[in-house]
Amino acid sequence: MVEAIRLRDDDVHEEPAVSLDSFLDQSNATAVRIEAGEDARQLLPFLDRLSLIEIDFTVFGDGRGYSSAQILRESGYTGELRASGDVLVDQIAYLRRCGFDAFAPDSPINPKLMEEAFSRYDHVYQATSDQRTPIWKLRHG
Repeated sequence: MVEAIRLRDDDVHEEPAVSLDSFLDQSNATAVRIEAGEDARQLLPFLDRLSLIEIDFTVFGDGRGYSSAQILRESGYTGELRASGDVLVDQIAYLRRCGFDAFAPDSPINPKLMEEAFSRYDHVYQATSDQRTPIWKLRHG
């Protein structure tokens, strides 16, 4: 894994993330890692004390991590939300729309290509946690 790319300006979280099972057993960590198929809703009672939630993408085609991010953001999580694993530049803009603000891909992502991905589309089609107005709501008449 390469160094995390952060889109936040707060302090970097130094504590390693523990597994969801370990967190639920010990309950004193401030960083948790969710693996594919684990239920992010188990963290809802603890969101106020977590500063990092890392969601692993074992394969780029597994969309469950997007749902986990959306659930966490809609439930009020404001800490760092990091996508790790098989994260590709083609996914970055969509991951960002679901609430991810840090990325730890298995392979490096060219920063220029990442910026291009974020600015590629002026309009979006659906509402997500990023609060961008869907294009259909912009229609007049």
